[in-house]
Amino acid sequence: MIRPQVKKQKEHQALLSKLGKGDEIITRGGIIGKITGVSDDGILVVELQDKVRVRIPRAYVEGRWAPAKSTESAGKSSESAA
Repeated sequence: MIRPQVKKQKEHQALLSKLGKGDEIITRGGIIGKITGVSDDGILVVELQDKVRVRIPRAYVEGRWAPAKSTESAGKSSESAA
């Protein structure tokens, strides 16, 4: 049971090390933004909106953000329920 957890942790560390300027991320708190700067001490500068930037530690990044492109199927399921 320990092996899958260690594997997942290593994959997450690899993802964090590859993050760079221009990547869209989601934090553990659910904040979505684009990386605009990276410092050597592990702090990321994340732009949430135009001219709104926050600094967060790299460890608080959950992963890359890839918004769902297909909202059409969600609309069809709500129409059939009505």
